[in-house]
Amino acid sequence: MLLRTILAATTTVAALLVPATAAQASPHRAAPTTSAATGAVATTARTAASEVTAAAGANPVIVVGGLIGVSIAYEPIAARLRADGFRVSIYQLPNLGFGDIRDSARALAAYVDQVRAATGAAKVDLVTHSEGGLVSRWYVKFLGGVDKVDHYLSLGSPQQGTYAANILKFIGLGSCAGIIACQQMSIGSDLLAALNGGDDTPGSVRWTTVRTWQDELVWPIGNASLADGATNVLIQAWCPLRVVGHLGLILDGTTYTVVRQALTDAAIRPDCFAL
Repeated sequence: MLLRTILAATTTVAALLVPATAAQASPHRAAPTTSAATGAVATTARTAASEVTAAAGANPVIVVGGLIGVSIAYEPIAARLRADGFRVSIYQLPNLGFGDIRDSARALAAYVDQVRAATGAAKVDLVTHSEGGLVSRWYVKFLGGVDKVDHYLSLGSPQQGTYAANILKFIGLGSCAGIIACQQMSIGSDLLAALNGGDDTPGSVRWTTVRTWQDELVWPIGNASLADGATNVLIQAWCPLRVVGHLGLILDGTTYTVVRQALTDAAIRPDCFAL
């Protein structure tokens, strides 16, 4: 019953987001009416062009989905990346991410090797959402990914766990209603203790996290950050009026500008007006 409720809620949210997806993916923008705005847009265009040029020789990008994250849900961000010159594939977690995060990480390891073999690339970049960020970190830290991943970006990943997982037990639904990945994303889980023990950012991987004040599933939002030299971006620290939810992180234009900048090693300057 709980799974049906979760899936129904997810489908409803996805349906509500469809118009926003179409608008954000559109390459057409209204022309500003003031010279100051024109100058700002011109500067943004030059910066974006520079980043696209850098993307031409970039690593293949794998978008790693989250819990109940069907691959088609990540097509909007994949389309943005392709339009900017990146080679992109989407990795849907096995069993939609309900199983053991460590098993999902082993499956991701095999997929990364397939992408490297198919493209001839030595390394890949990982753009991850929600649980996908933990799956990818486990792969990097414990399964040899540290030598095969160049950039790691997480969007709303509960790096230190989330009370949204713990709350199910609190309201009497047992330990995450038997969902293993949910148990592992609970604050204080054995998996998180292992994952967060020692260095958060091993190797030469370039680590970036993105979080938002309006995240409905990661509480507290500081738990979506990493220590040990990671670049941690809070959208509202740059754009106080930007409203971005958990699912919105894969659709939001401002968030995407951070993704593009991180992948091209550009300075992180989120565009608060990006569509």
